[in-house]
Amino acid sequence: MSIEKQKLYNEIETLPDEFASQVINFIGYLKLSCIDTEAPESIIIKSKKDLKEKLQKGLDDVKENKVYSLDETFAKIDNI
Repeated sequence: MSIEKQKLYNEIETLPDEFASQVINFIGYLKLSCIDTEAPESIIIKSKKDLKEKLQKGLDDVKENKVYSLDETFAKIDNI
């Protein structure tokens, strides 16, 4: 274990139990932040308006039968 991880572990050990869920949530947030910086721009949601536009595009693609199977989708995800 690295020195930094040991320090983190020691700090977590001293926290009251009621903070545990907050720490877990923050760690999850940090992990997602890392993923966001590596993700292609086309899949990053920047605002509610951007989300709505991306969802609408997805619905339009479904209507036009521009869809992928789950296997094809996960293959594309694995290549990101």
